[in-house]
Amino acid sequence: MGAAVGADEKGSVNVELNIIPFIDLMSCLTAFLLVAAVWVNIAQINIAPKGKTRDTQNVQVEDENVTLSILVKSDSLWIGLSRVNEFQEITKSPDGSHDWEKFETSLKAQKASAFFADRSDLEIAASSTAASPVKYEDVIRAMDIAVRVGFKDVGLSDEAGLAARPQY
Repeated sequence: MGAAVGADEKGSVNVELNIIPFIDLMSCLTAFLLVAAVWVNIAQINIAPKGKTRDTQNVQVEDENVTLSILVKSDSLWIGLSRVNEFQEITKSPDGSHDWEKFETSLKAQKASAFFADRSDLEIAASSTAASPVKYEDVIRAMDIAVRVGFKDVGLSDEAGLAARPQY
């Protein structure tokens, strides 16, 4: 690409613009865009809202299937089955952390049961208050363990929207 600079008696002077740095910059930005776009799609958790929320009517619709509900509290984890009204409380370990191994074992047992052998859905909620806050990491870890066990359709709900709510 040339440009004429100056118009004196001897004629014009042609100047070449160096566009190689511009091409290098654009190729780097394109590569970064492609890598970032792939990473954003890989690093997401697909969740769908389950149950009822505070904004909906509290009309009880009888579901013929048993629903597995998990409630994450600051001091314990609850696993409940709707229609059967079975609840299991997993209290914290003596060191003050949730007992994730026992939680995973309990979910594996539920997945192997006749209720969930051919299903992969469950609902998770957190009961967090100012007096007893639930860490965001605990909710995500519960979801990760559920997906690892085989429950691929994990739904996030609030405590009032769970199909099986423990009476604690």
